[in-house]
Amino acid sequence: MGVLNIKEFVFELPLYTKIKIDASNIEEFFNLMQTQSTFDAYNPILKQETTYRTIRVPTYSVSSLQFRKIHVYEDIKDFQIQCVRNGFLITVFAKIFKTMSKTAEDEYEYYYMKVGQSPSIADLHISKLKDYDKVLPKDKLKEITKAIGLAANGVGIGSFVYLRRVFEFLIEEAHKAAKSDSDWKEDEYIKNRMTEKIDLLKHHLPNFLVENRSMYSILSLGIHELDENECLMHFDALKVGIEFILDEKVENQLKKEKIEAANKAYQQEKHKNRTLHWL
Repeated sequence: MGVLNIKEFVFELPLYTKIKIDASNIEEFFNLMQTQSTFDAYNPILKQETTYRTIRVPTYSVSSLQFRKIHVYEDIKDFQIQCVRNGFLITVFAKIFKTMSKTAEDEYEYYYMKVGQSPSIADLHISKLKDYDKVLPKDKLKEITKAIGLAANGVGIGSFVYLRRVFEFLIEEAHKAAKSDSDWKEDEYIKNRMTEKIDLLKHHLPNFLVENRSMYSILSLGIHELDENECLMHFDALKVGIEFILDEKVENQLKKEKIEAANKAYQQEKHKNRTLHWL
């Protein structure tokens, strides 16, 4: 899925990220300018995935004869998408800007950039984190919040540092649980890199994370080896890995609470029947 896909553009692309428009993506750009599609994405009010539809696109003020000309989008134009279930509205502001070509005289290079959004990407993602407050310490919840806020504004290294801390915390939790396994080999675990560690912890981590463990080999690199763009490029993979771990923890916590409630109800029923028996 490219960044000019409507879902990716609205829900994932940080503000002020330059997207060069050239022969490789010009059709995708024009499709975005006139999209009337529906798609599924998270709704922070309903706290679940729901369906959105495009209700306003940049071509609303552009004639049909002009909409395939890049220069007509140089002024700031807006998108609006709306949840079909509760009317929740997201507005995105973007514009084309041009610079002189470095390779051809008297020619321009065109870039597309998102310059504003309400609610922000950070607001859309952070609202989902409240579901994790029962399974994640407050300081780690704050670190995820900071990471998402920074990434939403194009700050790669800072966002990656915070997210990496949370990811490593969750991996260490799985490591502590694995130590009680009868066949656990601590020496082997310690000397391995992150990819191998995830494999060794496969019985204590979600299947998705284990099957895609190669994505997280980036954790073996020091922050000083990564630049802003590299950090942002790997941010989503880490965030998804964290969400899978936390989703599984939430599910297990709900199961535990249901079992405890069922046991409590059963004990109360036994006590009631015992009392009736003695009457």
